[in-house]
Amino acid sequence: MQRNPCELAIELFCRGVRTDVVPSGRTRAGLGSGLDLVIDGKRPVWMNAPVVESFVQSSPWSLRGAWVENRSSGERYRVSVPALPAWYERLTTRGVPMRSVGVLQGTYLGVYVGPPCAYWKPGADDACRFCTTGLNVDPNLRKKVSDVVETARAAKAESDVTFVHLNTGYQSGAAARMMLPYVEALKREVGVLVGVQIAPEAPLAEFDALREAGVDHFSFCFEYYDAAAFEEFCPGKANTLGQSAFFRTLEHLQARMPRGACSGEIIAGNEPIEATLAAIDYITSLGAFPTVCIFRPLEGSALEQADAPDPGDMRRVMRHVWERCRDNGIPIGMAPNIEVSLVVQPTDTAYLADGTLRDRWYLARNAFLRRLAAPLFRRRMRARDEH
Repeated sequence: MQRNPCELAIELFCRGVRTDVVPSGRTRAGLGSGLDLVIDGKRPVWMNAPVVESFVQSSPWSLRGAWVENRSSGERYRVSVPALPAWYERLTTRGVPMRSVGVLQGTYLGVYVGPPCAYWKPGADDACRFCTTGLNVDPNLRKKVSDVVETARAAKAESDVTFVHLNTGYQSGAAARMMLPYVEALKREVGVLVGVQIAPEAPLAEFDALREAGVDHFSFCFEYYDAAAFEEFCPGKANTLGQSAFFRTLEHLQARMPRGACSGEIIAGNEPIEATLAAIDYITSLGAFPTVCIFRPLEGSALEQADAPDPGDMRRVMRHVWERCRDNGIPIGMAPNIEVSLVVQPTDTAYLADGTLRDRWYLARNAFLRRLAAPLFRRRMRARDEH
């Protein structure tokens, strides 16, 4: 069989890739651990392939030079491994390595702000079962606003970064206030699109303050739509916030922002598939888009011995992403040069479409809107100090 780039990405997310190439440290999330690959195609697909987890050892896929190959089927596909940027090796004015301030995840800059997630406090048993953030975040590192600004400037100038994604774990109610000065400085001094991912731990007015400061995108990780799965796999979130807080905050912000400016982040593969499909229905019904992570049993997580999901099930999920984004007219792929490697992006799921008249109309509509939105994004990517 010949797979399209999205089908191949799903297969590799679920099976992993055997390789001697050491992951470069391009990821900083609690859901990613692997090697960024770009799958060749009419529209190249970025993905982060599992390479170190135990389940990868039984994968039929291996990386050989510029190809991933399947030893069982003989399939062979061209890929590339993105190079590390030169600025990774530089220091900020304060002497902090830029690669410890922010890292590339696909083509955008990811910055973890603040101390480790409070669910990872010693003695607590509140950490999300799939997550390794508490193992990745240096508890002694404090990223000053100036460090983030300098790193973002370098990433914009040398890596063509257009989007900086700020996230943090649960901060006992302080996350929104903690994030605000970073948003203001990035908008004022750098000129980039800014995304924020925090728990709904603050009053809605604090989220509105972030929106008014210039946040271009909000994402909310409620992870599971199935209530029992949410309680089992996200005990801290269930005990301190509750699932409804994520829904309420997502609904509040998406109602006040352009369609597609917010997303709900979910994990597919260890809750009932019907619940994941229902989550996609819910998110797109709001005018937001679904960010669907394929479950990865990460080393060091409580679920490291769990099974990776079935690729067929994940193709069904990702096809549903395409269909619901299309049916609800969600404008996807509007912002320039944002490729996300940790998930199958909604734009990638176009490869799973049947090519019906509705599909072609939706693609044409998005292409028209993309051209229409280009001047708006150029304005939003100008540093306010330049105005």
